Amino acid sequence: MSTKLFVGNLSFNLTENDLQDAFAAFGTMSSKEEADKAIAGLNGKPLDGRALTVNEARPREERPPGEGGGRDRGPRRPYSR
Repeated sequence: MSTKLFVGNLSFNLTENDLQDAFAAFGTMSSKEEADKAIAGLNGKPLDGRALTVNEARPREERPPGEGGGRDRGPRRPYSR
């Protein structure tokens, strides 16, 4: 069974081939050991000028509707002319 990894803080210039090249030295991620080696070897390491964030992927947390993403705009005031 393959292990899924989360890879964050990617440069917008990075291609899929660039990522494949970076991870190739650690195997195919088909085992927990390979995934752990990739995390240890790449987490915090620079790639195209940005330090990668690499860790084991976790399922998304369920959120109630209406939460998250939006910014708080402070108290609302009625419109008056």
